[in-house]
Amino acid sequence: MATPTAPVSARAVVGQGLRLVGGFARARPAPFVLAVLGATLFAGAIIAASQVIGWVTDTVIVPVLTGGEPREGKLLPAVLAILGVAVWKAAAIVLRRNAAGYLQFKTQQDVRERLIEHQLGLSLSWFGRQSMGDLLAIADNDTRQATGVLAPFPYASGVSLLIVGTVVLMFFIDFWVGLVALVGMALVVFVEVRAAVTVYPAWEGIQKQMGKVTGVAHESFDGALTVKALGREEHEVARLRTESEDLARRIAETNSLWETYRVIITTLMPAISLAVLVVGAVRVDAGAASAGDVVSGLYLLGLLAFPVQLIAFVLFDMAASLPAQRRVQTVLEVDEVVEYGTEKAAPGSGPAPVAGDRVSFGYEPDTVVLDDVVLDIPAGRTVAVVGPTGSGKSTLTMLLARLWDPGSGRIRIDGRDLRSFARYELPREIAFVSQNSFLFDDTVAGNITLGGDYREEAIVEAAIMAGAHEFITELPNGYDTRIGERGAALSGGQRQRIALARALIRRPRVLILDDATSAVDPSVEAQILRRLKSADLPSTVILVAYRPSSIRLADEVVYIEDGRVVAQSSHEELMQTQPGYARLVRAYEEDAAERARSAR
Repeated sequence: MATPTAPVSARAVVGQGLRLVGGFARARPAPFVLAVLGATLFAGAIIAASQVIGWVTDTVIVPVLTGGEPREGKLLPAVLAILGVAVWKAAAIVLRRNAAGYLQFKTQQDVRERLIEHQLGLSLSWFGRQSMGDLLAIADNDTRQATGVLAPFPYASGVSLLIVGTVVLMFFIDFWVGLVALVGMALVVFVEVRAAVTVYPAWEGIQKQMGKVTGVAHESFDGALTVKALGREEHEVARLRTESEDLARRIAETNSLWETYRVIITTLMPAISLAVLVVGAVRVDAGAASAGDVVSGLYLLGLLAFPVQLIAFVLFDMAASLPAQRRVQTVLEVDEVVEYGTEKAAPGSGPAPVAGDRVSFGYEPDTVVLDDVVLDIPAGRTVAVVGPTGSGKSTLTMLLARLWDPGSGRIRIDGRDLRSFARYELPREIAFVSQNSFLFDDTVAGNITLGGDYREEAIVEAAIMAGAHEFITELPNGYDTRIGERGAALSGGQRQRIALARALIRRPRVLILDDATSAVDPSVEAQILRRLKSADLPSTVILVAYRPSSIRLADEVVYIEDGRVVAQSSHEELMQTQPGYARLVRAYEEDAAERARSAR
């Protein structure tokens, strides 16, 4: 079992737990107050019930059974008193449970929304250093665990009042009876706090291990095609089994430890009741207390048997909630936030010119992917970005779409630095389509619009321009066909064309295609690019190109080599003036010819 590097005090666990609950309560005070009010009314109903039982014992049961007094006139008041307390108790339970449940689930929703909103505002470099499985575990399991203490906490607060009320009542009955109850309750609370402190470090290990299990499962599912293609199913199962068994062992050990403390607490309650009974009997014989008083006290202690354990459950939940909340807070405290300016987009104002001023960039502090890049792309041009593998083509396109920020230099659209745009404004001007197109588990139309308000005619027009309309109409329900998670029901080329339609429907001023038609047949790709050039599209088009047919369709070519823009000119001029470019294009042509021969 995981052990902490330093001992954790009871004050730290309880103090941090109360601050955690306090923070959640301040965010949603109304349901918290109602839940605590319900718990308080419940505690009052229990104490009132004990008093009613004592009164019934002294005024009805004892006189009738031992004194021979008549029952007439005694039963009805007793029944009405018992029913009244029962209704009081039931109303308090309904109020507490509904308010506490609402508090827990709405707070859980609040935390998840904060997590998602915060993460979507972080830079891609942060995501690149994270395990997606671990982030999923934080968003799902850790948020649920962090807020798990909220549902039982109001009940525990009511039980705490009940314990105090019980001890005070015992002292009113008799000093010695009250002293026995006080010592017994103090011993129970001590054991409960000790249990929470002991299991706290174990829960830290469990939360981390849950993240590992989720991470392995996510990788296995996400890479299912690779796993099956290489016959690595047994390896993945074994990997998941190892992490799952470690998680199961940790949970079993923690639960075993907790159950040990629970048994002690469960045993203590009858022992305390027995001690109170013995001392109470002695005090009744001495004439210091009545039988009804002792019965009231024992009734209260009997009803406390389960509620007292609930305090232990709350402390147990605190011990589990704190490490989960720490993992959530670790993400919320990440400050790698993308900074935005105040510039507004100007959609509908025609193609935009794009320029790069001495742009340099590296994914790590000591690496250089692009160095001193200078670009000048006139508005309305179609420009192909060409270069050998690893030259920085895809990196350049992501900088142009501001998916990353340059380490130095500036990228401008219409003369405005991309970093000066307000949040959500730049995507109204620039559309980026990558080679690996992500599709949602939605309809074809839903994937093209992504929730935008577009007419059916606009959806069809974008699909036609992207070369997707024909195959879409052949789907079972056309544009209303659900395509499964990540577009699993479609081919790679079909996914790419839907992603292209998604960009085109927004009529961007700058359209960036990072090898976005690589999975499409060359003849279909050529048709798509011709449509883009001839269409009434208000876009400057920048595309990473490998196929000679695509390169020749461009107005200009930006040739990149070793992270630098070597030249920017027409294809014909570069073939004459840049030997490296000419060799690369001839290699592309030879590869295309070889593929054509293999296909025959």
